[in-house]
Amino acid sequence: MGKKYREITPKQADFIGAQKIFFCATAAPDGRVNVSPKGGDSLRVLAPDRVVWLNLTGSGNESAAHVLEDSRMTLMFCAFEGSPKILRLYGNARMVQPADADWEELYALFHPHVGARQIFDVTVDLVQTSCGFGVPYFDYAGDREKLRQWSEEHGESGIREYWRLKNAKSIDGKPTGIAAEADDEVDDESPGDRPGDADTGA
Repeated sequence: MGKKYREITPKQADFIGAQKIFFCATAAPDGRVNVSPKGGDSLRVLAPDRVVWLNLTGSGNESAAHVLEDSRMTLMFCAFEGSPKILRLYGNARMVQPADADWEELYALFHPHVGARQIFDVTVDLVQTSCGFGVPYFDYAGDREKLRQWSEEHGESGIREYWRLKNAKSIDGKPTGIAAEADDEVDDESPGDRPGDADTGA
């Protein structure tokens, strides 16, 4: 049976911290709804009503564009081993970027990554748990290294140029706030321009 909580309990915080992947959903008032998988030890529970997560550079930047127009965000965690459980955090997010005053304080909570793009600071107003009986078992085999390798190969200046060319607008043409938009239309990515097949940055 599903249960609702006003805040994250200590037991729930432990469950969240043990998960290797979570899913983020956002939507602007119009346009497409986005759902993205996130991994790589990228989320921290800071308080019963607050979590932050680090967003890495990827081929999309949907969450940023949506939060600029509508701060609603849902995070979902699933148990792929042990007792079945689904846990959702509902709330409102603000986006913190490297130029912002509180970036350094929040970024210090995570392992350094050349591709670090934004931190989302989420105020949680509802926690919901459900059975998770339909979630299959999966074994964790490790994190992919491709995105980190791609980021390190491009370096900070290359990453920022990628932001300008590929991350400035959402798939619906909404500005993401990450960098000045390119003056001209940019053709689709060549294989060398995109961060492998990793879809972690929307």
